[in-house]
Amino acid sequence: MENKSHAFWTGLFTIVLVLAIAFAVFFFNVDRTVRVPYDLIARTNVTGLFTDAAVRYRGLGVGKVQSISFDRAHPGQIRIRILVDKNAPMTHSTYATLGFQGVTGIAFVQLDDTGTDTTALASSPQHVAEVPMRPGLFEQLQQRGDVILRKFERLADDADKFLSDDVRNQLMATTKSLQGAADGIATLASQVQPATAQLPQTLKQINTTLASTNQLVQNLNRPDGPFVANLNKAGKAAEDASAALADMNESLRFVTARVGFEALPRFYSFGDDVSAAARSVDRAADAFSTNPRSVLFGAPQKEPGPGEPGFTWPAKAAH
Repeated sequence: MENKSHAFWTGLFTIVLVLAIAFAVFFFNVDRTVRVPYDLIARTNVTGLFTDAAVRYRGLGVGKVQSISFDRAHPGQIRIRILVDKNAPMTHSTYATLGFQGVTGIAFVQLDDTGTDTTALASSPQHVAEVPMRPGLFEQLQQRGDVILRKFERLADDADKFLSDDVRNQLMATTKSLQGAADGIATLASQVQPATAQLPQTLKQINTTLASTNQLVQNLNRPDGPFVANLNKAGKAAEDASAALADMNESLRFVTARVGFEALPRFYSFGDDVSAAARSVDRAADAFSTNPRSVLFGAPQKEPGPGEPGFTWPAKAAH
């Protein structure tokens, strides 16, 4: 009877201990996070994505995938139901892409936001909001695979052409030309070396010449120097020449005035005499043309006029 009682209590303790462990495991492992459902609309491949896959918002875990199914209303479209933490910043500009964990091929949902519309995206089990799903990196590589392959083929063709015999011959000729140019530069350097050795002496002579030139300029700029003295003499000579020209101009004005005062009256008198002689010649020519005999017999005497001796009044005509 004592053995049966001991076994009973031992079994009861074991059962209570197992139930306590199960309750503790359930209590600590139960997920009490409040999650909101969203539907991802995918028109691309979802290879590697399974239910209970992780959902991350810019790398932070915010939920999991609940289900994956075809959209019967839109053939070829896949609807992915995800459960997201209600505190996640889901907005109208949020979108989803498909990410992969390392090289295992296991996919997860990556949420991101463009920031163009920061209005909160409301969702509930009765009215599940839809979030667009964009192609991921591998999907874009698959879509552009043909273009990338064509570019690689073109690069391979260009490389093949570049490694052709003609190009290699041109490269060899170019290399030889460069070698010849390098040899010419080396020869020129060896020829220029003596002149380079004399360069310090030449620079020293140039410095000496510059110093002499500087000294000459300083001497020329001195107020009591020969250059300034010669300039002063030249200025004095120019002033004397100006004075002489002024005296000459005064003399010319005096001579001109005297000529106008003495010569012009005589010239006017000479002109009057010439005019009188011309009138006499004119009267003589008139007399000769009127009475040519006057040249031999003299000019006829004019009848006396009134008041002159021998003047008689003409007789009146009889009526």
